[in-house]
Amino acid sequence: MSSDSNRDIEAQRAAGRILAWYAAMGVDAAISDTAVDWLARGEQAPGQGFRLLADAGQAPQGAQAFSQGNIAARGPGAPARPLPTGVPQRPPYAGAAAPAQPARQFSVRPAAAPADAAPVVDLANINTLADLGSALAAFDGCGLKATAKNLCFYRGAERAPLMIIGEAPGRDEDLAGKPFVGRAGQLLDRMLAAIDVDETNVHITNIVYWRPPGNRTPTPQEAIACRPFLEKQIALVAPRIVLALGGAAAKQLFDVADGIMRLRGKWRPFAVNGQEYKSMATLHPAYLLRTPAAKNMAWRDLLNVKAALKS
Repeated sequence: MSSDSNRDIEAQRAAGRILAWYAAMGVDAAISDTAVDWLARGEQAPGQGFRLLADAGQAPQGAQAFSQGNIAARGPGAPARPLPTGVPQRPPYAGAAAPAQPARQFSVRPAAAPADAAPVVDLANINTLADLGSALAAFDGCGLKATAKNLCFYRGAERAPLMIIGEAPGRDEDLAGKPFVGRAGQLLDRMLAAIDVDETNVHITNIVYWRPPGNRTPTPQEAIACRPFLEKQIALVAPRIVLALGGAAAKQLFDVADGIMRLRGKWRPFAVNGQEYKSMATLHPAYLLRTPAAKNMAWRDLLNVKAALKS
């Protein structure tokens, strides 16, 4: 047999294997270059008369049975089509009876703790930021901890007249274990220096203490899990002014749904455990890096903060 004949046979066998796979996957029609008058075909099913060459593990009668019996018989309410003779079954993962693979889960509390166990930490007995940091390091109630490298607690003074609360740590913060140390943090430092504020008289943190995967916005559930620690942190810092950076932080802190452009620049009361703090929201430094034209709005907000600190 010539090499051309061998190539033709191999090509036909390959085409047959492809058609058999289409049949197994449920394909029952094909689109051609020219329109087909199906009414003129009568009861003749598409593909009738086509024969597959015999191949290893595949009987030539498979496609014939498929074309003559199953396609013509199918209609509204028809039973499921059996697979052609000799066509392998679908892989186990595609079948209805295949066992579902459980999604990766992160425990919200230590594995040894029962579901109705008492809270892991007693915040009422914590009186210093060092103790609060230790409690956070032992806390397993926020799923972000499972994917982050380090806890990002705070930087700056332990007690300060100004407390700044951002959204979440980023990559640089996750590596350093401190909030606002990347490009956005460097811009924040320059902004604060312009109103005579530095790490000696400011306390900087976030609404969550671990980096969300891919720097995504923290979910409300993640923010709620960290909220008791944040409220205790605010009480320990005892600031005169709380400044929220960005829409995510402002929405979580003030329990509002408005966007940051509607929230920024407005003084509002903010209460934690009965203690009220003067608060304001402004634009996040990361947004200012992307939109330099908005810096004038953030500058006006900072001037209001400066005036309030001096009053």
